[in-house]
Amino acid sequence: MESARNAEVAAVETGRAAVLWDYVQLMRPWQWHKNTVVYAALIFSKHLFVMHDTLLVTAGFAVFCLIASGAYVMNDIRDCDRDRQHPLKSRRPLPAGRVSRSAAIGLSTVLVAGGLGSAALLGSGFAALVGFYFALQVAYTFQLKEVVILDVMTIAAGFVIRAIAGGVVINVPVSPWLIICTFLLMTFLGFSKRRHELVLLEARATEHRASLKEYSPYFLDQMISVVTASTVVAYAIYTASPEVIHKLGTDKLYVTIPFVLFGIFRYLYLVHQREEGGNPAQLLLNDRPLLIDLVLWIVTATMLIYLGL
Repeated sequence: MESARNAEVAAVETGRAAVLWDYVQLMRPWQWHKNTVVYAALIFSKHLFVMHDTLLVTAGFAVFCLIASGAYVMNDIRDCDRDRQHPLKSRRPLPAGRVSRSAAIGLSTVLVAGGLGSAALLGSGFAALVGFYFALQVAYTFQLKEVVILDVMTIAAGFVIRAIAGGVVINVPVSPWLIICTFLLMTFLGFSKRRHELVLLEARATEHRASLKEYSPYFLDQMISVVTASTVVAYAIYTASPEVIHKLGTDKLYVTIPFVLFGIFRYLYLVHQREEGGNPAQLLLNDRPLLIDLVLWIVTATMLIYLGL
């Protein structure tokens, strides 16, 4: 009798854990690393060790995590019917029926409301940017993700908004060159990801993403070439900009250019020669040369900015 009761309790607890995990899957916390771009202004304004500012930016990071999760849930609600026809996406909580549409709507509403409400506590300027970011995510979910070129540029714009918001929340002006470099780099990663999807999935590409029907490997290669050159040139100009030199207190930031060049060229190698690039974050962690290059860039840039070497 006792063992039967224990088994029943264990089954209930397992069921609750499974339900909780389904909700966590909808929120996609493993995508939150994309919001770390809000720390860019903090680092490049030499405020990293100012505790008050670091806490403010961390709060801003949490706000964008809430908004992003709300947008992910909203996207899954929108694509639920189509995902049921997909061999892999049909296993997700919504298309599989493990989470109801009404429950998902409720979760998305709570996340977005919590994010917008928290943003208001961090200042009107920051709140306005968060609101604009959410509006952009809504537009992307319901229309822009199916529009060729704009699908990638919208994602890149989302990163730019977060980078600007990181400066606004601590009242630090964001360099135009930082904005340009962020936009170009994210556009580069976005087009590289589209190329990976197109080549990997081939005939089934449009089942994964509707906008892929408008792309071709040649077309994507042309855009990647343009964005690659633009990114390198923009970063080089950024390091030599009188405004940046004055703000950072060093004219030696140009020594980090080789790290940027190697990182971009290594990424292109992985995309073209190894047909990788579907998940930039995972690729970064799995490819040792790319990871070492990033660490060296961070260490070198930090020493130049904070130690004035």
